[in-house]
Amino acid sequence: MSDSPAPATGSGGIQRSSRSRTRKKKKNLTPVGMAIGVVLIILGVVLGFIEQKLGLFWFTGIFFGFILQRSRFCFTASMRDPALTGSTTVTRAVLIAFALTSLGFWAIKYGAFTKGLPIPGQSYVVPISFATVIGAFMFGIGMVIAGGCASGTLMRVGEGFIMQILSLLFFIIGSLWGAHDFGWWKLNVISNGKSVFLPDVFGWGGAIVVQLLIIACLFIAADKWENRKKSAE
Repeated sequence: MSDSPAPATGSGGIQRSSRSRTRKKKKNLTPVGMAIGVVLIILGVVLGFIEQKLGLFWFTGIFFGFILQRSRFCFTASMRDPALTGSTTVTRAVLIAFALTSLGFWAIKYGAFTKGLPIPGQSYVVPISFATVIGAFMFGIGMVIAGGCASGTLMRVGEGFIMQILSLLFFIIGSLWGAHDFGWWKLNVISNGKSVFLPDVFGWGGAIVVQLLIIACLFIAADKWENRKKSAE
């Protein structure tokens, strides 16, 4: 009779092997990635010869997508994570981005104003009303369920997420439907609100100070929220 110990068994009499399963060796996808990169560059050059803007948009989109994918930068996560996980890392990153872009846009607009030139981007100063709140609430629910806003959805489609492909399909359908009916909504709902341009209310200097103060308060609140969640755990 052998004195060797019997093999260990778990619940249900299933025998467990003491040997760890050998992991499959991952394939080296570097050559594939390099080949795809070369193809993308060639396509960008070809598009640039056809129309210079096409090439610019092509490479800008690729770089922007790469940055999004590596940084996991997502507006949905910035609004969702504080409530679900208590993390405000992405939230604070978005607020910093808002602060930097606010300074940049303010400088461009103020520079045009001082030179007596038309202020760029004024077509985006649109009326706000309770309809804006309802629309933002609906969009917030939709992007949390879908798992991403427009940028996050496009980035995850590139990663191969099937759910995001479905979200992108209905994103396109909803956008086309919205564009089709936008004239009615603008005439009967949106135009009933009041347009607010902060420099008209606080002056150019006051506008950027107020905006940066609001962003700073949100940043501090987000930091305190995360610290409180961590201490509660």
